[in-house]
Amino acid sequence: MSTISNNQRTTTKTPAPTIKGSVEPSLRTFTDTASSPETHSRILPAIKHDHQELESHSHKILHSTDPDEQTRFQNQLVWELARHMVGEELVVYPVLIESLKEGQQTVDRNRLEHQGVKKQLKMFQDLSSTDPRFIPTLKNLLRDFEIHARHEEDVDLPMLEDMLSKKESVALTKSLDRTKMFVPSRSHPLVPNHPPFETATGLMATPIDSLTDWFRKWPGEKNKA
Repeated sequence: MSTISNNQRTTTKTPAPTIKGSVEPSLRTFTDTASSPETHSRILPAIKHDHQELESHSHKILHSTDPDEQTRFQNQLVWELARHMVGEELVVYPVLIESLKEGQQTVDRNRLEHQGVKKQLKMFQDLSSTDPRFIPTLKNLLRDFEIHARHEEDVDLPMLEDMLSKKESVALTKSLDRTKMFVPSRSHPLVPNHPPFETATGLMATPIDSLTDWFRKWPGEKNKA
């Protein structure tokens, strides 16, 4: 970065507004992601961090009585969860297959669980926050995802960490974060969940999702119509 003396007059661009406690998906860059502490952690704490973020968004929805706020956190939850699952399938699951003795069986089970969550997420993302099915659908989604997440945190990922060096684990985390920037941000349960078909189909869905993300409401954007 060049140094500018105090006597020099410079023209700088006004930085884009940030969202406290949340992230505007269509404006976030990989540079922002790479600067966050969790990006440089091992894969187990990084995925635990993702799970905690998802739990936080869901609690905001369940504890709110404001339909507008619920819609904003609905969009945030869908954005985070859709990218999280596809990112795991593309980056983490191949390493599980290679590293664990029963890696293929482990991944087959996880993909099946993901598929069920994706179907529920698709139903949830299409519901208005004023729909009487909104909260029950979210609770069903969270129930199944929590079972999946706990098994990942307690069994699958600790076994993987035992097989990886710190350098390998951190590199896997970075690869996961990079990949999540290029995958669909909405649930598409009919898309194949096995590479390379998942990658090819996902790349077609990603631009459409990214475009529609610009027109959604997000936490922190209280003045957005």
